[in-house]
Amino acid sequence: MTVNLLITGGTGFIGGRITAAARQRADTRVRLLSRRTSAGNARPPEAPQAAHTSPGAPPPAGTVPGDLADPASLQGSCAGVDVLVHCASRITGDPESVAAVNDRGTKALVEEAVRSGVRRIVYVSTAAVHGRGPFRGVRPGEAPVAPASATSRTRAAAERHVLDAGGLVLRPHLVHGAGDRWMVPGLVGLLRELSATVAGCGALHSMIDVDTLGRAAVAAALSPSHGPGVHYVNHPDPVSTSELLTAVRTHVEQPAGKAAVDVTTAYARAAGSPRALHHLGMLTVDHWFKDDTFWATLDCSPGEPFLRTFPHAAPWYRSFVTAP
Repeated sequence: MTVNLLITGGTGFIGGRITAAARQRADTRVRLLSRRTSAGNARPPEAPQAAHTSPGAPPPAGTVPGDLADPASLQGSCAGVDVLVHCASRITGDPESVAAVNDRGTKALVEEAVRSGVRRIVYVSTAAVHGRGPFRGVRPGEAPVAPASATSRTRAAAERHVLDAGGLVLRPHLVHGAGDRWMVPGLVGLLRELSATVAGCGALHSMIDVDTLGRAAVAAALSPSHGPGVHYVNHPDPVSTSELLTAVRTHVEQPAGKAAVDVTTAYARAAGSPRALHHLGMLTVDHWFKDDTFWATLDCSPGEPFLRTFPHAAPWYRSFVTAP
């Protein structure tokens, strides 16, 4: 039986991998919701109303317009959809614009999905909704939701809308791979700021490569074994700070200085750079989330560990961090 799948954020870093994974499956018919559509793919103006008159009809393939910041534009977007995979989020901007998309936009989308009879809603969130830690070997339900930024607060609100509708929330932590413009590039920026690497930090971090995350999200969305609730989606083996920084130095860029500095010295050197301080604060605190049951019942493997997958994306990272 073919499943009609609607994906939001399907052209983004994570959403693009989810879209690619879904399109590899013969049992899915993929539809994307996007603020930007080409003339060839855009739905005609009358389609939202027509979709409401035939709720059982399959949705058209391709890309259809819809803006999370404009709830009225979502009308009809979920008609004929079986499964909604929501991975569109705004992570930068003022608090009001972030809330408009992540909180109120998700609420409107979920309400539209419920009205349209969508039988399964999956939201790709982030473990950052827990705040800054430390988290060592934490399992679902063991850590409070205590977001420390406007973006994380609005994504936590989005989670609540999905969970209240009986949906499934997936929380990866650090996602790496080609297209990552935040995590590894931020570490390169930190090493540049320090002119050194950081020694004496044994913190552990949950990580997942973006291609595995894309496959896992689709598998979870279609899995009869994964009901409503929250799961962490990371590789089962955590990565230490030293392993992470060594991989960045070995495969992407060596810092100008060869000597390592301790954490106290690193904080002093990074004092003038908020982004460097953010990444340093992340590195020096455990963010290890465990969820063995997620993979145990999923028709998808967690893949190779970080030290084996990371080198594959290194050429992309080197090109990105050296671009003018």
